[in-house]
Amino acid sequence: MPLSALADPDSNATPILLLGPQNLAAWREAQPPAVQGLLAATGFTGAEGERAWAPLATPTLLVGSGGRVHRWILADIPSNVEAGAYRLLNDLDAAQATEVAVGWALGAYRFDRYRSRTRAPGRLCWPQASDRTQAAREISAVALARDLINTPANDMGPVELAQAVQDLAARHGATCRVVVGEALLDEGYRLIHAVGRASARQPRLIDLTWGDEAAPKVTIVGKGVCFDTGGLDLKAPNFMLEMKKDMGGAAHALALTQMILEAGLRVRVRLLIAAVENAIGADAFRPLDVIEARNGLTVEIGNTDAEGRLILADALVEASSDQPDLLIDFATLTGAARIALGADLPAVFCNDEAVAAAFLRLTEANDEPAWRMPLWRPYLGDLKGKVADLRNISGTTFAGAIYAAVFMEQFVRPGTPWLHIDTYAWNDKARPGRPEGGEARNLRSAFDLIVERLCA
Repeated sequence: MPLSALADPDSNATPILLLGPQNLAAWREAQPPAVQGLLAATGFTGAEGERAWAPLATPTLLVGSGGRVHRWILADIPSNVEAGAYRLLNDLDAAQATEVAVGWALGAYRFDRYRSRTRAPGRLCWPQASDRTQAAREISAVALARDLINTPANDMGPVELAQAVQDLAARHGATCRVVVGEALLDEGYRLIHAVGRASARQPRLIDLTWGDEAAPKVTIVGKGVCFDTGGLDLKAPNFMLEMKKDMGGAAHALALTQMILEAGLRVRVRLLIAAVENAIGADAFRPLDVIEARNGLTVEIGNTDAEGRLILADALVEASSDQPDLLIDFATLTGAARIALGADLPAVFCNDEAVAAAFLRLTEANDEPAWRMPLWRPYLGDLKGKVADLRNISGTTFAGAIYAAVFMEQFVRPGTPWLHIDTYAWNDKARPGRPEGGEARNLRSAFDLIVERLCA
């Protein structure tokens, strides 16, 4: 657990000192000749990324800051130093101290469930002025999302995903209801059932509720495709390789819900996760099948690999049925969003200008980049089915993320402020604090949006 990489104050801990170009010269002049000589020999300038050990009475790790303190400034250290305690000598303000603590802990994260041997990371004494409660809440949420995404599909199917939600509900006194298999048909979730029915692991809708019924309502929806073969429109092997992460939207939704519950926000929160495995079998849904959604619209299947928007359609109908004050969904939805924006920039769609502006402002303030894309409703004409109300793909290779969002909007009740986040949920390469593998993005900004709009 990354939180174990943070420790109580310890005067015997190894010191760490952040130095930038603006304060290096004055500090260096006050040091003994041996330290000045070492800095000259190593060429330490205080640029970000530089490291040097200063031979002081207590050996001190010098860290180049580049003049800026941010979340990842120490994040490469816990896995690259000897196990033991470290303490930061700098006096930071509360926001900086909290960010440094979060970055250190996330830098210590490793998915080691299947490893017989693990290496203990270095532990950082909580920086003075840090908000331990806030930091711990975010660290735990990111670690939860990463763990869920990184777990292989043989151990993270619809049953296990539902269990993770039920565990959260049990810890916080929430109510959790799970609609499984044929019961989905009885309750009108025909799209969720169709996508997941070919798997031996039955599809399900997971429904958690918590909080005062009179409080402002936020509903969070997650795409929980626990593995995506593409269905009968089979993916090529290189595109299928990482499809254990196709439940990354559900992982984000659950992690955000955990943050809300741990903070005890005065909101009425509802979490809806459509959990399926898009498998191949005798009962698999087919191209040109027509399936009725929960709101009565009929959908003609243009491609079985465009399954995420189908299960989300049913979930969004239910999510907006009780008119929440804010509706947020997370989904690893389209490769088109990644082609347009790459791995690090989630694509954001929103039907409410005030919500969109607030969220983008928060992503910038939190250094959690995202990019708004248009809900270009004229494209809806390209989604008309030949024999049904809608088709789940457009038939063109253009604007795939936009078409998916416009399709999903047809299942959101008019007047419901809706934020759709098409995210990658994965790091293709390792960077400080962000190891290769499952990743959570925009959790803090989504949490702050809920606080700002519903708890002010």
